[in-house]
Amino acid sequence: MKSPLKLVAPTTENRTVATPLRRKNAELRTREYLTDAEVERLTEAARANRYGHRDSTMLLVAYRHGLRVSELVDLRWEQIDFNTAILAVRRAKKGSPSTHPILGDELRALRRLQREQEPKSPFVFTSERGAPFTTAGFARMVERAGSAAELGFKAHPHMLRHACGFALANKGHDTRALQAYLGHKNIQHTVRYTELSPDRFKDFWR
Repeated sequence: MKSPLKLVAPTTENRTVATPLRRKNAELRTREYLTDAEVERLTEAARANRYGHRDSTMLLVAYRHGLRVSELVDLRWEQIDFNTAILAVRRAKKGSPSTHPILGDELRALRRLQREQEPKSPFVFTSERGAPFTTAGFARMVERAGSAAELGFKAHPHMLRHACGFALANKGHDTRALQAYLGHKNIQHTVRYTELSPDRFKDFWR
């Protein structure tokens, strides 16, 4: 008996779907670092958040120690010696570990954060549920704080690490010291900061 069904050629067309291209950083902003004033505005904006003290302390610690976002969210209380005001920095990407001094305002902020942290955790920065803060969560917080601070460009976490490098270079610290502070294995990654320091040219027209 003949089947009433018949084969029908498909009308769909197989095509390669183009992946949307991510815009280059140069198209989004003219530089990849924040100035001291912009870091201050970013920190002030973060203080207005629901967990303003935690958020502003994260920004301060990331900036002062040139931390990558992965290093920041993995920071543990055991790395902080409150008695000697020393931070044991563990670097990602096979970077060199180091110990950094902690300044007074930062030390007070960390003490308050530890005192108020609930539930208690071995991690310094946690969510309201007590889980370690995530890299994506920090990126969203930085972007929101940047918008609230009206920086005029999209801020991202790594700009804080670059801001640290440029700020220290502008204070006259040498490249080798910066390399050790930021944990760079290759000094070529550090040279960018001293190359763009305006102090290199301060006596050119004198």
